[in-house]
Amino acid sequence: MKQGKLIVLSAPSGSGKTTLVKYLLHKEELNLDFSISAASREPRGGEIHGKDYYFLSLREFKDKIKADEFLEWEEVYRDNFYGTLKTEIQRIWDQGKHVIFDIDVVGGLDIKRIYPERTLAIFVKPPSIEELKIRLKKRKTESEDKINMRVAKASTELATAPQFDAIVTNDDLEKAKAEVFQLVKKFIT
Repeated sequence: MKQGKLIVLSAPSGSGKTTLVKYLLHKEELNLDFSISAASREPRGGEIHGKDYYFLSLREFKDKIKADEFLEWEEVYRDNFYGTLKTEIQRIWDQGKHVIFDIDVVGGLDIKRIYPERTLAIFVKPPSIEELKIRLKKRKTESEDKINMRVAKASTELATAPQFDAIVTNDDLEKAKAEVFQLVKKFIT
């Protein structure tokens, strides 16, 4: 079994990492497949089990932690767990592809620590905290309290940026796309 590379994109919520991951996934020459995370929460509007997340009950999630089935996991909010199943990485490597992650900073740095030579960890930085708040409000998916909680968490996440291999500031989407593409292409070749 050939092991591919691991491409991690991490960022505060609203920085544009999901948009950049989707862009990279459409670049066939990069030979990427998306790592689907597991989550101990209910699906939100239109999310599909096995496509957006592997939705597990809290009990199932904790059983998998005990059985050492996660590459990394985190309790993001109380009783709200997210993680990467080892079988998910294996599934992608078995296809002869490289794995791309859209993951929080703690999980991203955990993967980099476990596979230091095989991982490219990219931090996607918003232009400013103010712009981040504007982007989160434009989504119209969360309450003001939830947005404030995400903005408060963003300050802590921004402090981790220097621990990543590269920092891409997403103040111009086309420029950010070109930058992440070049970083990934160089890393996998």
